[in-house]
Amino acid sequence: MMVKKETKMKHNRSMRKRKLLTNTFVHILLSVLAIIWILPIVWVIITSFKGDGTGPYTGQFLPTKFTLDNYIRLFKENDLFYFGRWFMNTLVVAIFSCIISTFYVLCISYSLSRTRFKGRKTMMNFGLILNMFPGFMSMIAVYYILKGIGITQSLIALILVYSGGAGLGYYIAKGFFDTIPKAIDEAAQIDGATKWSVFTKITMPLSKPIIVYTILTSFLAPWLDFIFAKVIMGDKYENYTVSIGLWTMLEKEFIQNWYTRFAAGAVCVSIPIALLFIVMQKYYTDGLSGSVKG
Repeated sequence: MMVKKETKMKHNRSMRKRKLLTNTFVHILLSVLAIIWILPIVWVIITSFKGDGTGPYTGQFLPTKFTLDNYIRLFKENDLFYFGRWFMNTLVVAIFSCIISTFYVLCISYSLSRTRFKGRKTMMNFGLILNMFPGFMSMIAVYYILKGIGITQSLIALILVYSGGAGLGYYIAKGFFDTIPKAIDEAAQIDGATKWSVFTKITMPLSKPIIVYTILTSFLAPWLDFIFAKVIMGDKYENYTVSIGLWTMLEKEFIQNWYTRFAAGAVCVSIPIALLFIVMQKYYTDGLSGSVKG
């Protein structure tokens, strides 16, 4: 008995040591990955406060002088770059695209979740396959369509492009609506509610997580896009978005003098996204807890 007990104790100690080593290795690995992920962000923020006027090629990580002039000059000096206007252009396009895209996605997803008709599954599979292809594959065709109706190089064109194909992203929202029992809809319709009332007053309050997810993805796409904006805007300088503007600042004739202001612009671009995530996170959490209680 004593031998078995000692053997068992040794085995338990060995298991604890292996578990400790595994946990230590995982923590070290996660710490290294966290540093790799955070370091570029810290570097951009530090660069945006550099006051020594150095370009991208410098041997110093920390600046010798900190200043806010890069942010002030970024918005005030409009002789070469209209960053303030580009920022507002991007904000307008992102907001309107987000509203339209969210409406499209939720309506299409709810319709496909609740209705049954001939060819429904084929249409869903076709839409899913189309959504797997990157959007920029169609940019030449989209450009000539916009040119044919005479709205190229305009913010309206960007809004139409970003929101026009939003309905293809129905799959995740449809999966969420499928989890809401249809009996709720049927009970409301028996009480005299229309399908639109069921959708807006019953289904939507129960769907906060997927609404928040759709809003976030619909806002991020136009806010961060470069390819479509560059193709559609061409040389319409005043209608550029921030992604095109920041890319222009890195061209060889500007990079030396505008590098620190480019970093300041990159920080400014990240602020609306961070605020949106912070604000929406509360509703996302509340929606999840509400759905569990229901």
